Parts: sequence; structure tokens; C-alpha cells
Amino acid sequence: MSGVEPNPEQRDLIEAIDGLYLVDAGAGTGKTFTVTRRYANIVDQHGIDPSDVLLVTFTNNAAEEMRERIVRHSEYGMRELANAPIQTFHSLAHDILDEHGHNAPTYLGIDETITGSTRIIEDDIIEQALFREFIGQFTDNHPEYDEFFTALSEATELLDLIKELAAKGVFPEATGWYRDGESHLDGDFEAFETLFAERNEPRNDGSKQSKLRSKLYRYGTDKTYLPEAPEKWEIRGDGKQIPADVAHQVFEDDRTALKQFVHDVYHSYLEFALRRNYLNFGFLQLFAFVLLCEDHDLRERLDYEYVMVDEFQDSSAIQFKLTLLLAGTNNVCVVGDWKQSIYSFQYADVDNIREFDDRLQRFAQELNRDADRVTFPTTPVDGKQLTRNYRSTQSILDFSTHALTTPATKSESLDVETISEQITPLNANTDRDHSHIEALTSEDEHEAILAKIDTIVDNDAYAVEGDDGQYRAPEYGDIAVLTRTRDFGRDLLDTASKYGLPMAYEGGIEVFRTDPAKLLLAWLRILERDADRGWALVLEEAGYTIDEANAIIDREAYPEPMVTFREDLRELETFGGVARRVFDRYGRSGPTADVVLDTVQSVHGMTTFTRGELIRFIEEAIADGSTHDVDAGAGTNAVTVQTIHATKGLEYPIVILANMNANKFPSSGGGGNDIAYSDPIGLRQRKVYSDDAHGVPHVYDNWRTDVLNRCLPQNYDEERRLLYVAVTRAESHLVLTGGADPNSFLEGLPVTAEDVEPDLSAFDPEDDDHSPYRIDVPVPDGPAHYSPHTFIDDDVFEGNTGGRGMDYGSEVHEFAERYVLGETVEADNTDKEHVKALIDSLDGETIPEIDAFLPLPIDDETVTIGGIIDLLHVTTESVEIIDYKTDLTTDAEDEYEKQLSIYYHVVADQYPDRTVTAEVFYTDDGDRREINPLSKTEIREMVRSHGG
Repeated sequence: MSGVEPNPEQRDLIEAIDGLYLVDAGAGTGKTFTVTRRYANIVDQHGIDPSDVLLVTFTNNAAEEMRERIVRHSEYGMRELANAPIQTFHSLAHDILDEHGHNAPTYLGIDETITGSTRIIEDDIIEQALFREFIGQFTDNHPEYDEFFTALSEATELLDLIKELAAKGVFPEATGWYRDGESHLDGDFEAFETLFAERNEPRNDGSKQSKLRSKLYRYGTDKTYLPEAPEKWEIRGDGKQIPADVAHQVFEDDRTALKQFVHDVYHSYLEFALRRNYLNFGFLQLFAFVLLCEDHDLRERLDYEYVMVDEFQDSSAIQFKLTLLLAGTNNVCVVGDWKQSIYSFQYADVDNIREFDDRLQRFAQELNRDADRVTFPTTPVDGKQLTRNYRSTQSILDFSTHALTTPATKSESLDVETISEQITPLNANTDRDHSHIEALTSEDEHEAILAKIDTIVDNDAYAVEGDDGQYRAPEYGDIAVLTRTRDFGRDLLDTASKYGLPMAYEGGIEVFRTDPAKLLLAWLRILERDADRGWALVLEEAGYTIDEANAIIDREAYPEPMVTFREDLRELETFGGVARRVFDRYGRSGPTADVVLDTVQSVHGMTTFTRGELIRFIEEAIADGSTHDVDAGAGTNAVTVQTIHATKGLEYPIVILANMNANKFPSSGGGGNDIAYSDPIGLRQRKVYSDDAHGVPHVYDNWRTDVLNRCLPQNYDEERRLLYVAVTRAESHLVLTGGADPNSFLEGLPVTAEDVEPDLSAFDPEDDDHSPYRIDVPVPDGPAHYSPHTFIDDDVFEGNTGGRGMDYGSEVHEFAERYVLGETVEADNTDKEHVKALIDSLDGETIPEIDAFLPLPIDDETVTIGGIIDLLHVTTESVEIIDYKTDLTTDAEDEYEKQLSIYYHVVADQYPDRTVTAEVFYTDDGDRREINPLSKTEIREMVRSHGG
């Protein structure tokens, strides 16, 4: 904020010291300023010092910033505040356990203890690796759970489930569940029945069937249910509504075995983590909560006279309860903004702040059920507001409120009046309002964004306020491009690099898909088994063509310096040593290489991985798209690219909100985990295994879970809040951009989008199309390079062959790739549903979008035929090549045989010890048709006849 004196609302909160307070602090209203001034006011009281006041926020950086501000406004110096409880929930729980909680696990029937050397796992991919190790041991020791594991597509889903349950306060004891944990797993039928009834009301005054009955039209489509499942007509009924008894029928399911399975995995993993001397953030809070619940003397010794929690909209259920356990009086103040709650994927619960009064009463009653743990009165709660915004113009603030009432889809209906009543209007602190609020669409959205940036920079019409308070023309560094997903930002960065526009990506990037990580993986493969894939990349990096590299690999005639380097690496004892030597050799330095090196060293220190297991770890990190925070800055005067999530708490003079496209923003959602917990239906299993239903072992879809999920309304509220957060990052100007298929947000907001054809003639594109985030396989030199499509007879596509256009095919292919990579995507048409069902049915490793190059000696030269394999399905005994086709007929199948024959020989050469097959998968009807591949001799003749 610009001033140093509090405004009246801030002053009111600063001076409101004693009592319960819920503070609605809108975006840019000086929340940190006010909270730290209030803290300083509290500790200025006689008899109160910093050890009596708990101030909790959600990042270490925020905690340090608050500590520094308090020093400036109180009599305490930094040394005196160094040990004051100004910290995150995680660090607070860690401190409690470190000093008092070594035996906390015993309260859950665990013999292992927390030691002073217990490490805290902060890296998700390292924990996933450890969890896979745990699951390997668990499955060996618990054959009784084989059926559950058979029905799981990915065992690491259980880690996500455990973390979610921990955040909600559901913990396992040795033989049951701690306190009322099991009731959460059972769900709340009354709450479900209410939702069921709401969605089952006929529409249009009874003339149109209910949303629920319409939703269940696809019940059973592309599903395989057990014989007990009712028929579609039984579920849907014959009127405008689903029969009322269906609610009981689908909700009531014997989940005793499922709960026991989750209990045993959960409890055993806690034991495993403690044996291996580590905890994750969720487990820190879990054990601190149990300790404070059970050790009454300790709780009374630790309680605080004053408790303040910042960013309360980001708190979880367990954090709300920890707040109550740590408060010794009713001097509790929570500060936040429900409109900025965007972290449900990290288990934040927006209802903590939206329904604060009700939850305060309920949680206090739960905690006091068997002992007096919350000893202060929980009423009354005094509401405060901060409404003066020191960041944005009034035009941007007014525009931002529309984000919260704009439908996310064309069919979504919102109660705009009710939502609007919940929004506290913000008032700009400046009378100057020169904002440009614009929107544009273009089929070439990346280029359109660059052209718009070029228009904005040095343009006085887009003036921004400088550090001296004077207005000036904007620079690149004044602009931020915000996106819903990382992939758009990476691609935009590539385009900017091509045109020489300074742009920097800040935040989480997929470091194991970067050049340093791929080089390291290549050399690890070489060390492990002299893998051809490793040599191929290393030779490519050295400048060899694909044909030359293949010849070297075939003859094993590797360059002598490379062989020497390989032997040097073999002498090193640690993974970190290998990584450091590889990066030094190739001159790879900087933040990305540092993160890769740190991660590899952490893996070595925390696991017992062999080199082969490390290779699989990196391969899985690539497949999972695991991210790390890396500052990949291009200099101080560069456009910033960030995801919206990463911009929370930040501000920029000019914001370009990009990728406002259908199925990109809002997120299209995914199929969900095979075992999942959700309110109010509790713990559910999406897939079940049976070996006797039809006499054939099979994994079946769970019809009850399918119906239950359709009964739950699609909730886009958090996506709207994400849109609100993005808009309120802008200080002066806002531009929204979309592509050929804009989303409902862009169409519903009060701004008219201009369709543009970008003019980039002012730029001088670079010839080098190398991306900083991926390594593309280069095209071989010379004219002897073909695509498989070169040899396909286009005449076969004339007439009505059932083709549906390149755009439709690209959409289906993109869905398939993203689904295999584990991204959140929606199967919103039949073709995608068939693709999803196919991928779900594959039990081996699935690898999408693989470059495939077949070098073929013909007469006196070698030609290369290169293309992209849609999907490779690899098992220990076989490899399947799968090519998606969206054709409605099979008329072109003979031509597709040529394409797949080329892929067949590439893969067969790569996997000489496995059975290789190639098939066309028709996405329209899910038909899989294996082809008989042409021989290499036949392919040579095909090339010759083409003129090769």
C-alpha cells in the first residue's frame, strides 16, 4: 500500500485486540500491513510479549516479511523476534514435535518415534518414489489385498488419498480410526440426499426431465458392470425424475473391506515413513494434532494468549482445529478472502472462512466431546472488512466482480443475486482510472500475444505508474502473461524465443523434461546397460545426424572420448557425483541444473535406489509432469510468464490473461482416482475386481460410484475464483486472449473480444527453433527424408470416407496424450471416451507421442522415414503400437498399413526380444484392428516407386 498511516478500516482492526474476529480482507487492501501493525499493537501491551502471540501464515517468505515489518513498528528487534512464533502451520507443527512429540506416534499405536534427525520431505516426486518402495513391500506382505491393487491403475493414487485424509483430520489407529474418523469415510447420507433431490427436480415447471435423469442417459455406456448392477431403465425410471429410492440404493454399499484396506495402507505407510526417518507436511500436522489432543498438560502449557491466522481461506480442516487447540483464550483473529481461495488441490477448504461461525462451533464441540480442549467461548464473532484497494484502478476492480458471476460453461446456471450479496465491493485508492480492459482472439494466439506486447511496450496510451509516482510508458518488465496451465506458458516462451522477445518463466517447471535432466538420463542409461536410447541422445548432442548415430550404435563404434568419459563416470560412487560431472562436461549450469542436481542428491540420501531405479524415477517424473520452482529469468526487463496459482499475492502493472479457451480454462476435469474420498459420499471405489462374475477374472466399473458421481454437481466456483485472482493481479491494464475456441468466461465477461490476425513483421525471427524446455529430434540432413504420409495415396480420401477434419483429429489426439500423461482432461465426446477406455484397459507402460525414425539403405544411399507413434504399450513380453484414427469408415486402412509398417520396424528393432504388433484404433466405435506389416523389402520398393 502506498501510505504509511492506516485508513479507518485498518485502524479499526489494529485497535480491536481482544475477542473473536473474522476479517474479510479483499485483494490489495493492505492486509499484511494491517496484520503486522495489529501484532505490534498487541505486544505493546503491558505483560504481553511475542511468545504470547501466535501469528500463522502459509509461506516461509510471508512469515519473514511479517517479522521484518513488525520490527519496524514495535519495540522488539529482529534478534528478540527470531524465535517468536511467527510461522507456517508446518513449521509450527515441526517445532512442537521436535521439542515435545517424539512419542506422538504411540497415540496411534505406532512403535516408531519421531527423532531429532527426522527429515521433512518437501519434494513430491521423491516421496512418490519412497511410496512406490513402500507399496512394493506392502503388497508382498499383504496378499489379501491383491484384488484392490489389481483394480488400481496406479498405486501412487493411494498417497494422494492418504494426504487428503490427513488434511481432513482422518487418522488411523492400530485397529481402527482415531476419534470420529470413520464417520467421514462413511459419508453423510442426509447431505447427499439433499443434493440428489435438488438435481432430480424436473425442469421447466415439470415439462422437462431433471438434470440428474439427463445426466444418467449415458449410464452403462462404455462400462462393464458386475451382473448385480441394475439396468439403465431401472436407474432412470420412466418419468421426468430418477426414482427416489435410487439415492439409498447407490449410497448404501458395504465398504468394510475397502475401509480396512485404506486403513492398513495408511497406518503401514506412517510406520514405514517413521522407520525411514521422514515425515511429509501432512504427517507433521497429523502428529501435532494428536499430541495436542491427548496431552492435556502440554496443550495448556503451549496455548497462546493471542492467535492470528493470515490467508485463512487457504487453511484445511486440520489447520482450523490446530488453531483452536493452540488458542488459550478467545482472542482469535482470522484474516482472509474467500474470493481468493484457489488451493483445494492442496486440501484448502474455502468453507473454513465462508462458514467460519458454524465450523467454529462444530469443531469446538467435536474437540470437546470427551475432554475440555477448547475452553473459551466461541461466540460472538465480530466481522471486520478491509475494502480500500491500493493496487488496481476502479475499472479493474469492478470488472473483477464479474469473474465471480460468469458461467463456466454454456449450460451452467448461477444464482447471480446470491453470489453478489456475498461479495464485498472494493474501492480503489486512486482517482486516476486510465485502464485499458481489452480482449482478443486469434487462431495464432501465441503470435497475437507477442504482437499485443509489441503494441503495448513504449506506448504512452498504456502508461503505468513508476517508483517515483510519475506515469511513464511501459517496458517489457511491466507485463505479466498469466495462464491456467503450464503447457501454454512453455509454448509461449518458445514462440517468444523464436521472435527474440524477452520473456521469462517463473514458478514451477517440469525440470526433468529439460535439457540438463535429459542429458543426465542419457548417461545414466549408458552406465546402466549401454542403452541405445542413451547413446542416441548423447550422439545427437554431439552433432551427429540420426543416420550417423544409428550406424555408430549398430556397430558399437562409439567415439573414444565418449567411451573414456563413460569409464570416468563409472568410477563415481554417488548419483550426485555423476550428475555434477555430466553438467560440468556439457557446461550446464544455472537454476534448472541446480534443481536437478539437488533432487538427484536427495534421492540418493533418502532412498536405497540402484542406478536402474533412479532411471525409472526420472522416467516417471517425466511422465508425471512433476514440477519444481525454478527462476528461469531472461533478465530484469522481460515479460513474466506464470501460472495463475503462482501469482497469488503478486501484482503487475499490466496483465495479459491468456489461453482463455474451452477445455483449458476452466479445467475440463478428469476421471478421478480409482479409490477416492469426497464429501458427502465418503470413501468410494471406482473400479472393482472379480474373478467369478462371469468365470473370467476382470476389473469391473463400480456402477454405484458412477451414479454417485453424477449426482454431485459440477462445481466451477474455484475456477471462477481463479479467474478473479488473475484479474486482480492487474494494477493498470488488463488484456484477455483466446484462440479459435474461446471459453465461456471470455464470452460471458463484459468485454468485446476482437478477432485479430497478428502482424509480426516488426520482429526478426531466429532460425534456431530450439526450445528451452524440450529436445526435438532433428531432421536428418539432405533430401532423403520422408514422412510415412508421403506414401499414402490421397485418392482414398476423396468422396464420403467418413473423415471429420484435421481439427477434430488433433483434438482427440491431444486428449489422448494428455490423459496418458495424467493431466486433468474431460472425455466430452464418444471418441474421447473410447480412447480413455482403451488407455484404462492397458496394463503395461503407456508412452504417448514418440518420435520414430527408420533408416533404410536403398541402393547407394540411406533414406530416413520419420513420424510420430501415437501410443506405445510396453509390457515385459510385448509391445503394441497403437495409432488413433477418427475416420467413420475403414476405407483408408490399407494406406494406414504403410504408415504403421514403418513404425513396426522402428519398434521391432528397438525391442528385439519382445513380440511387436501394430494396430489402428478407430476412436468412433472403439474398434481395434491389427495390421500385417510390410517387410523392409516391401517398404524399400514403396520408396523406390515414389521416386526415392
